[in-house]
Amino acid sequence: MIDGSILIGAEQRQRPAKFTGHNAATGAALPNSYSNADVQDVADACALAADAAPALAALSPNDRAAFLESIATHIEEIGEELIATALAETGLPRPRLEGERGRTTGQLRLFASEVRAGYWLDVTIDPALPDRTPPRADLRRVNVPLGPVAVFGASNFPLAFSVAGGDTASAFAAGCPVVVKGHPAHPGTGELVARAIADAVAASGLPAGTFSYLPGTAHELGGALVADPHIKAVGFTGSRGGGLALAAIAAKRAEPIPVYAEMSAINPVVLMPHALAARAEALGPAFVASLTLGAGQFCTNPGVVIALDGPDLDRFIAAAAEAVGKAAPQVMLTPGIRAAYDKGVAALEGNRAARLIARGTAGEEGRGVAALFETDADSFARDPALADEVFGAASVVIRCKDMDALAQAVAGLEGQLTATIHLDPSDEADAARILPLLADRAGRVLANGWPTGVEVTWAMVHGGPYPATTDGRSTSVGTAAMSRFLRPVCYQDIPAALLPLAVRDDNPWGLPRRVEGKAVTA
Repeated sequence: MIDGSILIGAEQRQRPAKFTGHNAATGAALPNSYSNADVQDVADACALAADAAPALAALSPNDRAAFLESIATHIEEIGEELIATALAETGLPRPRLEGERGRTTGQLRLFASEVRAGYWLDVTIDPALPDRTPPRADLRRVNVPLGPVAVFGASNFPLAFSVAGGDTASAFAAGCPVVVKGHPAHPGTGELVARAIADAVAASGLPAGTFSYLPGTAHELGGALVADPHIKAVGFTGSRGGGLALAAIAAKRAEPIPVYAEMSAINPVVLMPHALAARAEALGPAFVASLTLGAGQFCTNPGVVIALDGPDLDRFIAAAAEAVGKAAPQVMLTPGIRAAYDKGVAALEGNRAARLIARGTAGEEGRGVAALFETDADSFARDPALADEVFGAASVVIRCKDMDALAQAVAGLEGQLTATIHLDPSDEADAARILPLLADRAGRVLANGWPTGVEVTWAMVHGGPYPATTDGRSTSVGTAAMSRFLRPVCYQDIPAALLPLAVRDDNPWGLPRRVEGKAVTA
């Protein structure tokens, strides 16, 4: 049931200051109203999270995994109300939202399996060597949770990157309490999921402060959350400006903390010459299908295409332009996102170095219309504005006079979430030069595919060098996301009875470990 409450652990609060969600397609206010959390709510939620942290950190892997699985089950039990609410608030199609719900519950269960496996603890034991000269102490290392984590819901993924998304799931898996700042664009969806998590906390017998949910529209709310001294790390998905603002607050604290912010990316696609010659007409519409997927509102959207100038690129552009011209306008997540998209497209249209190739079909007012531009490598290198992210279905094709110019265009890019290369076997010699450049600038490099769509697995990396993220060593998708919220502790010569269970000789949790440098299974 949605009643617009703030959830401070098990406590439900109402505040006189209210806001409403809006129908993404029409802009009309939706019927429910929601309380704006205030700084007192932030302080109470964070203090409660700090109180809960020791108990959550001490949970056995099996109990922690069961908690994650309980969240997944409670989300599924919401049923149709969750999808119907998200449909109205986001304008995203039903199949996308149903798939996103499955991704959300699936990643919770994936983290549960990873928690049970125990590798994330990285238990390492170097037994004492008293007879060695000099003697060696008994050393035992294990990863421990950082403590309470602040998570910011994302606008473009109301389920998989929001209240119970990857940041929350990985923080819980690492043993950290979570305080979520809900995204104001989908408050009803956020509250439904928040209540499911709170129910799972209660059903699992965990401290109420394991989870709190703070809805609200004010930027000050997020700033207060990051500044609270009980918070030990932050997970964020959104704009570069938003991520950097939070990182600045975190850096100025008496105790600075890490902010893992996924921010802007244009996700370059490189078309190698032989691949382009062999299948230009097929690559064009396939690229546009990726570009326009979900109105282009993916952080992995292909915002730039880099290729050698010539007749083969002309064929690709003609095929892509035809596909763009047929692309129907789409509802965007919020009026603000659509306005920012229109502004970005207008800036490219007004840029003398960019030429408009095609626009999508006109449609109802307030819908995003796809756009494709082209420029040359020299202009792209001179004008940083050509590389600005336009969040939506807009992309720029860069014409390069030769392979040196192509390599320079790639080398001049900022950090990215993804980099794609299309190649045939005959391209491999040149690709051997380009691939290291792509890997230097992106967290995920893929061949002969399209970057939209991020598989949730053990090996996935959804991160990249700045400004794709604030910390290119991390990922927000996949089991490695847990490492953001862990730190190593070494116990030296601690009496056996006082050691944490994870590093005791009898190994009561049955964990894999490394002893004297050698892997040992339970």
